[in-house]
This record gives sequence, structure tokens and C-alpha cells, in this order.
Amino acid sequence: MTLQIGIVGCGEHSDIGHGVPLARYAAEHPGTLSLVAACDLRRERAELFREKHGFRQVYLNLDDMLTRERLDACISVVPVERIPAVAMRLLERNIACVVEKPLGSTLAEVERLAEVARSTRTPNMVSVNRRFMPLLIRGMDWARSTGSLRYVRATMLRHNRTEAEFLRFTAIHALDTVRFIAGDFAASHVQVLPAAARSYAIDLVFESGVRGRIDVLPATGLLEETYAMMGDGFRVIVTSPFGPQRLLRCYREDRLVLEELADPQTPEDITFGFYGEVEELIQALKNERPPRPSIEEIFPSVRACFELALQAESGA
Repeated sequence: MTLQIGIVGCGEHSDIGHGVPLARYAAEHPGTLSLVAACDLRRERAELFREKHGFRQVYLNLDDMLTRERLDACISVVPVERIPAVAMRLLERNIACVVEKPLGSTLAEVERLAEVARSTRTPNMVSVNRRFMPLLIRGMDWARSTGSLRYVRATMLRHNRTEAEFLRFTAIHALDTVRFIAGDFAASHVQVLPAAARSYAIDLVFESGVRGRIDVLPATGLLEETYAMMGDGFRVIVTSPFGPQRLLRCYREDRLVLEELADPQTPEDITFGFYGEVEELIQALKNERPPRPSIEEIFPSVRACFELALQAESGA
């Protein structure tokens, strides 16, 4: 069976994060999927997306696309305030969907979306590409084979990101990644740091007993994300998807025992984990299993971001 795939929203993130890996997968696995429809409010943008990635048809209206095409899955890449409405429309029409974080502009919207996902039981997936980064996955595998995790730390650096909603809408990348590494949160506390832009230090306790911290520094003059995993006698460092050098370093008993530097020839959609997302979606649909991670699985990460933002605003 050839899976019929559509996409709504043909902007820059959709291009890099979804169009490129979809086209790569279709080229590498002939007959597996068909890129049938691209939808955007701006015709010129939808046409450019269609031509670049090989989609068959262009639509300017989501309802037209859903009426005229028999989609097996639809990827939604729309502004934050439109995420819940578009996702719920797909879920209620029983069309498997991939939706972007942070899943909504308010926690109430996200809760409603999660409720619709539960009630319809339509297969769904959230685009959290860090969970599919090859360097991170290899680092986690090495840590598991080496010993028990004790501490995890994420450092999220950006340049000139001064938007008020950074903690709610963007820091979810780091929060969800450490939750992917160490499990659900048992407790969290945020400290607002004295800085020109809103910066935060987030202390975490995981249900597993692991401790952790996330430093969110959006105006440091450097674009970088680093994830560190520590245990008895070992340490793992992963810098990805951003950094002057994307890398994996594993230390054991005071020695560097594994080092992997990202090959500059490796396509960015693979390094970033976008291609891994596509692989998960297609394999799940082919094998008639729910793709992961789902809205339900990502909801605790989103809720934590909103709660920490409120905590920071209240000065608690």
C-alpha cells in the first residue's frame, strides 16, 4: 500500500522540517508514500513547496484538500494559535496527523486537544525532532549500557531571542528532551536570571530519582544546545542540533572512550532528527501501530513549560 500524505502550512519550518525529509524518504523508498497535497493560504508559497518537494496538488483551503483527497496522514505546520483547531479537525475526521509543539497558545487549548485525541483515538504524533537526533540516541544507548543515570543537564543557548513567550513556546525543546532522557518530572522550580533577555535556570527532580537542570539563555550570542548525562563513573555530552560543532563525547573513569563528530556532509534533516520523525510515522502507519510520541505522551512536557512560565511570571 502506498501511503497518501498531505501537508498544511508551507512556510520555512515546514520546508526544512517536513518537506525535505518527506521527499528524501519518498526517493529512497519508491512506492512507499505519495506526496499528494500541499495546502497554504498563499498560493505562491504552496506552489513553490509543491515544485521543490514533489507534491502533486496545491490547495488554498484545508477543507477542500480533505474533501478531495483521501489522505492516510496529514502534517500540520501552522501558527501556534491555529495548532489546536487544525489538529482537532484532522483527529475528528480520523486522519492520522503530525502536529507541531507547543500544541496551543494556552494550557486550556492544549488540554482540549489532548481530550479530543483521547476520545477519537485517531493516530497522532507530535513533531519533537530532538527525540530522533542520531547523536542523542547513540549517547543515550551508551549511557544505558554503562550504568545508572544520576543527573541530566541541558543548556539551551540562543542569540537575540527576546520574545516574551520563549519559555512557553521554544524551551519545550529542552524540557521534552530531558524528559525523554530521564522520564517524567516529579518536581520542578524555575529561577529567573538577571540578564538583558528573559533567562531561566530550571531545577528538576524526575520520578526515577534522577536530578537535573536546564539553563535557558536565549540572548548569549551563540546558537547551541547541549545535553549532558552523568552517572557513577561516566559522562555523556551531546551537542545537537545546534552548535559550532555537533558532537557526541562519552567519558568513563576519567577517559574519553567514544567521540563522534557530526559529518558536515550528512544532510541537516538527518542530523536534526527530522528524517527520523518521518521514518517513525511511515513505519507506524505501515505496521498499523500508533506513531510515537503522541499528543498524550508530549502533553506533560507542554504542561511543564506553561506551569514554569507562570511560576517565573509570579516570582514564586
